[in-house]
Parts: sequence; C-alpha cells; structure tokens
Amino acid sequence: MEIKYDFLLIEDNHIDQFVMTQLFKKVFNVTEVNIANNGREGIDWIYENRRKISNPLVILLDIQMPIMNGLQFLFEYECLEEELRKETQIFMLSSSLDIDEIQFLKDNKYVTDFLSKPISIDRFRERLNTCL
Repeated sequence: MEIKYDFLLIEDNHIDQFVMTQLFKKVFNVTEVNIANNGREGIDWIYENRRKISNPLVILLDIQMPIMNGLQFLFEYECLEEELRKETQIFMLSSSLDIDEIQFLKDNKYVTDFLSKPISIDRFRERLNTCL
C-alpha cells in the first residue's frame, strides 16, 4: 500500500515554489502542494489545517526567508501542541554552506534531514520512505 502524504512547502522564492510543486505533483502523484511564503504563514497553516488532514505531513522548510525564517519557525514549531506535530517530518532546504548552521539543523529533534538546493528528488524520496 502506497503512503499518501500532505505537503507544506515553506519557501519565499516563487520560482522554487513553482518548480517544487510541479516536481512533487509528478513524482508523488499529489494534486496539491500547500505553500507558505515564510515561517509565520507556515505556523498559521498548521494551526488552521493540521487537524483536518489525516495523512502524514511533510514540511519542506527554507532557512532564509523574510518575516520568520526557518530557524525561527523551528522554535515556534516546538511550542505547538503534540496533536499538531504528530506524523510530521521536516526537511530543511538551503543553499547554505555554513557548517555550523547545517550541524545545528541536523541536531534539531524535529528536523528529519537537510537538503541542499536544488534538491535531489531521489534522495528526498528515499529519506521520506525510510522516515514514515
């Protein structure tokens, strides 16, 4: 049985949003990829929608964004009630080569993996299938 996922892409770059949405629709056969333009919108989306969906939630989270960046999102995410965090995997997205930042993210208990942009869809699918 194939696992169905709901996707939340938290990314401020509209080109990356378009490319990743099309890629996920094709590779994961989903009809919709939910998009938030920054971490604040991502937290709001979780509050408004998480209880409505029963599939595991996969969050792809950019690091550098205006209003609320990926690191700030993780601090807010940690404060969410457990019901909103259940069956959720967070994949960090970045083109950053900052070794300290990457290690901090890899050590975060809510981060499943760190993916460099542009993402390798095969690596992402492999990690996703082993995590959920």
